[in-house]
Amino acid sequence: MFLFFAIVLLKALNSERLKSILYSLFKVSFVESESEEKTNFFDLFQIVFFIFSVLVISLLAFNFKRHTLPATDASFSSFLLVFFWLLSYFLLIRVAEYLFSSVFLIKNELRFFVILKSNYLNAISFLLYIALVLNQYSNLKYTYLYYFAGFIFLIRFVFHAVSNKKLIFNKLFYFILYICAFEIAPLLILFKLMF
Repeated sequence: MFLFFAIVLLKALNSERLKSILYSLFKVSFVESESEEKTNFFDLFQIVFFIFSVLVISLLAFNFKRHTLPATDASFSSFLLVFFWLLSYFLLIRVAEYLFSSVFLIKNELRFFVILKSNYLNAISFLLYIALVLNQYSNLKYTYLYYFAGFIFLIRFVFHAVSNKKLIFNKLFYFILYICAFEIAPLLILFKLMF
């Protein structure tokens, strides 16, 4: 219910921006217009959507943990532990991206990349929310949910790479370093800590 109220709040705050984020998977022009605006991560809309995304991914990770390890405690405190680990991970990534782009004076070059990455995450978290609700109230197996989530994350990665191919190919070494340092390694550490 909290996630549903978050969607209602997002619609009340800025319905056009919500619509553009949800369509950003299919039309990059929405992200281009947002990258030209001087939006801030600390506005209420971004904070609510960030918490929504982390909660959805936490629910997915918690369900996956319960499905793969049946002896796992299914209490709310166990979910909160998963949520706080993922919240810490995403906050650390956001802060590190901001600091490194400021330190290396490449904030303007990476603005589109970071906004696109954030919007894609928000859009797929919305799709995952719908999938979680459908899975919860139907007799679908959890494995379908996990395959769908993996497919959606793969689509996000492909769309992100295609949308930023010019930046990626111009700085291929730094992009591979970024993927290894900020995407793969922290996820492996987080996975080991949660399981």
